[in-house]
Amino acid sequence: MKVLVTGGAGFIGSNVVDLYIERGYDVVVVDNLSTGRESNLNPRAKLYKLDIRSSEISEVFERERPDYINHHAAQIDVRRSVTEPIFDADININGSINLLENARRVGVRRFIYISSGGAVYGEPEYLPCDEAHPINPICPYGASKHVVEHYLYMYKEIHDLDYSVLRYANVYGPRQDPLGEAGVVAIFTGKMLAGEQVVINGDGEQTRDFIYVGDCAAANLMVTEGENVSGIYNLGSGVATSINEIFSTLKDVTAYQNPPIHGPAKLGETRHIYLTAEKAKQELGWQPTIGLLDGLERTVEYTREAGAS
Repeated sequence: MKVLVTGGAGFIGSNVVDLYIERGYDVVVVDNLSTGRESNLNPRAKLYKLDIRSSEISEVFERERPDYINHHAAQIDVRRSVTEPIFDADININGSINLLENARRVGVRRFIYISSGGAVYGEPEYLPCDEAHPINPICPYGASKHVVEHYLYMYKEIHDLDYSVLRYANVYGPRQDPLGEAGVVAIFTGKMLAGEQVVINGDGEQTRDFIYVGDCAAANLMVTEGENVSGIYNLGSGVATSINEIFSTLKDVTAYQNPPIHGPAKLGETRHIYLTAEKAKQELGWQPTIGLLDGLERTVEYTREAGAS
């Protein structure tokens, strides 16, 4: 079986690629390397250095004829989506439609789409958020990610293209880039190991649901291989953790000496969010296997070794 992974040289996508290859899949990657790195890419995967909006995507689909699409490529910077909403929508919506059209044309079996459990719900009306929670994003990124979910439903109804949506919580773990727009765990870890000052956005009491990248990769495999897995699934730990708690735990793990300083809160970010993944547990047999402390220790170890190499 052949799977085409967009964003397969990125943090999460490359971990997914590794698991597919481990399970014997033939893997093709489409990544423009704007945020992904060739060094992340499994040498057994075939890379096409392309933007998902490119007309050349059709040639890749024609040549490779994938059985499955796993769509991780995206504009993920919340702050940039606020300042450049047209740019955000062009990549996340138009790029996804380009992939859907080609998937329909060559008869792809299932389209696996990565959405955002941290952004599509907006400020929660109740916690933990389940898949039935109202969709009220407060940033263009959350809106653009959700719009594609509607397209997937339509392509299923009109073209019988099977699909699964995975709404990730805050994913962290090995290969997350500590530079630029990255997750708080990677940023804090990079700065702590370098002995640099850590800045917490806002008061640090905002809470998130942190999920280890390996657990996310496992869910991708489950929706690829499963039967009757069309629909939307939250992936989260079901636990709210504050940014101050993340700082404190990483401070202990890294033996960091400095106290944090606090900067302004980010525009467009949810104050409190965590998810229930009960549906994924019941229908996929999925649940997190890596606890937060274990995951943070693995992340620090990986980052330390990568910095030393």
